[in-house]
Amino acid sequence: MSTAFKPADILLPQHGISMEKWSVVACDQYTSEPDYWNETAEITKDAKSALNMILPEIYLEEEDVSDRISRIHDTMKSYLADDTFREYKNSMIYTERIQSDGKVRAGIIGMIDLDEYDFNKGSTSSVRATEATVIERIPPRIKVREGAELELPHIMILIDDENKTVIEPVSQSKDDLEKLYDFKLMQGGGSVSGYLLDSEKCAAVDSALTALGSSEAFCKRYGMKDTPVLLYAMGDGNHSLATAKTFYENLKKSNPGKDMSNHPARYALVEIVNLHSDALQFEAIHRIVTGIDTNAFVSAIKSELALSGEKSAQSFTMVIGEKKEQFYVHNPSSNLTVGSVQNFIDKYLKENGGKVDYIHGTDVIEKLASKDNSIGLILPDMGKEELFPTVIKDGALPRKTFSMGHAADKRYYIECRKITE
Repeated sequence: MSTAFKPADILLPQHGISMEKWSVVACDQYTSEPDYWNETAEITKDAKSALNMILPEIYLEEEDVSDRISRIHDTMKSYLADDTFREYKNSMIYTERIQSDGKVRAGIIGMIDLDEYDFNKGSTSSVRATEATVIERIPPRIKVREGAELELPHIMILIDDENKTVIEPVSQSKDDLEKLYDFKLMQGGGSVSGYLLDSEKCAAVDSALTALGSSEAFCKRYGMKDTPVLLYAMGDGNHSLATAKTFYENLKKSNPGKDMSNHPARYALVEIVNLHSDALQFEAIHRIVTGIDTNAFVSAIKSELALSGEKSAQSFTMVIGEKKEQFYVHNPSSNLTVGSVQNFIDKYLKENGGKVDYIHGTDVIEKLASKDNSIGLILPDMGKEELFPTVIKDGALPRKTFSMGHAADKRYYIECRKITE
């Protein structure tokens, strides 16, 4: 295959295993809502489930996290040993997700070549991060991947395919494909179906991606000259892909002289989705700041960003208890509101202590901001048409700039892939 996206040896649960209990939402969701994960654990109790092979990030800082990771690795070994999986060699899977809003999001699952990916700011690789990668967030995730025999993807990568040449033709012929699964997702996640692409369909996807990623087509699309092609831009799972990349680079360093070109860890299982899908809506990721003196925080942010009620290009809403108030930024430190706000939060917490969390949905912000020593910051949405041109010209956006839909509409774990020899 000629692009960084390729067929993979994909594992799915055997027929007879409950897919509704197997499939759970991405580990980086509901990080401030333990009740969600407690309910998920109750639903999957005594069942074979992807929950037993992931580490929900709400537990990352708990004292027993090492024990959790050991159990994850043991479960992977157990599932591989007892024939939990059926394998589809050198394959891609076409997926259709009916979201909680009823819209259909189509995608294709395969593997991405990590040699074609660079998450560092200023990268010119064909696969790029869309937000700043927080290096400190990678080591805890590396611990999960080290010793793991399997990977489960919640990574979604976007292609800017306005003419709908890659995924949509597969959609039109899905009735001719073998249906692998079709079920309702737990906890309000909608439903999902998956179809196996044969070698002919895989080749057609590759051909379309090759055309989309040609230098001539790329430069024409964005009105540029002699600019490195960006074909794949991160949508969701930025730090998960960065973790896979770092693990692979570490593996190469620890095996000097060994040919790693065919090692399974060179690749990561992902789903590609067209940026122009009607189901994709970019939404802001809001901030909840806790463990602070709220009066001091408000005074500092008003001073630092020169906040007032007079209109300007950047604005956000502050929530404290039952009170909500919109402010306009007159001393921005970034081209985007989220950047100005995040820069302030980082500086303030470093100097004064406290914690920031990243929240999808204003209703959750309002609930959390009602607690003592907490402030919610509701940020504006970003237009998805801004994504590729901004990343091409300016590099990665500030971290947690946007989200594609609500938490319940994030990728659910279904497919697996071996990452050991």
